[in-house]
Amino acid sequence: MANQEEKPPIPPQHQDHQPGKETAMMPRPKAEMQDYKGSGKLLGKVALVTGGDSGIGRAVAIGYAKEGANVVIAYLDEHEDAKETQRHVEAAGRDCVIIAGDVGDPGFCSKMIDTAMAKFGRLDILVNNAAQQYPQKSIEDITEEQLLKTFRTNIFSMFYTVKAALPHLKEGARIINTTSVTAYRGSSHLLDYSSTKGAIVAFTRSLSQQLVERGILVNAVAPGPVWTPLIPASFSEQEVEKFGQKSPLGRPGQPDEIAPSYIFLASADASFMSGQVLHPNGGEVINA
Repeated sequence: MANQEEKPPIPPQHQDHQPGKETAMMPRPKAEMQDYKGSGKLLGKVALVTGGDSGIGRAVAIGYAKEGANVVIAYLDEHEDAKETQRHVEAAGRDCVIIAGDVGDPGFCSKMIDTAMAKFGRLDILVNNAAQQYPQKSIEDITEEQLLKTFRTNIFSMFYTVKAALPHLKEGARIINTTSVTAYRGSSHLLDYSSTKGAIVAFTRSLSQQLVERGILVNAVAPGPVWTPLIPASFSEQEVEKFGQKSPLGRPGQPDEIAPSYIFLASADASFMSGQVLHPNGGEVINA
């Protein structure tokens, strides 16, 4: 995992395609979980990770594999990134299926679940992680098209995926949603994005109450600034160069520093937690 004291410089860079490609980033995010030693916490489990091709999703997929889980990765169109994640999962001795499509499409969300069931015959862990963001200085600049796209990708997709997965989730299954520090402190230039992340918190809390009698635990993770492809795909070169420096730790997090929160929530260690949000955000105190 990443050295907490390291503050590697981020050179100016920008990508024109959302949600971004890890292969084009400098330096590459630390997502391989190289120093993480698994102990069989998820042995025999099957996990579906949306946005699992890169960034946090990649680190989670690899971490799950190191703990013994087989993994299905859903992604938009970053085929090279997805294949690299697949290689890492398989190198950890687990099976990995990759599937490309738009999580904002309910038909694709059903296809993800069908793929997992056809390959593995079970689904134990659902990680709703895929997201996009489009910075705008003013609400007047947010078009209806952008608003609908952001909500479809970031929060509607969670409704679609959980609805499709629920008939296959048994007692003890876990649903883990990726929200954001922006759900709690807001973001003037990410108004629609932070709104979806706030909705995810409410979705997590409400769904946890709905599913508690079925023995399905629902939690979330709210990362702070993390070096993922979404960053150069969202911001200008100058903004990227300074990304994360305002956090109390003075740097952005790395995906392999966020993934352990997802591993914990997926494991028996979190058997008495539901409706909660973990906050790996670089030291920002959030009144949650």
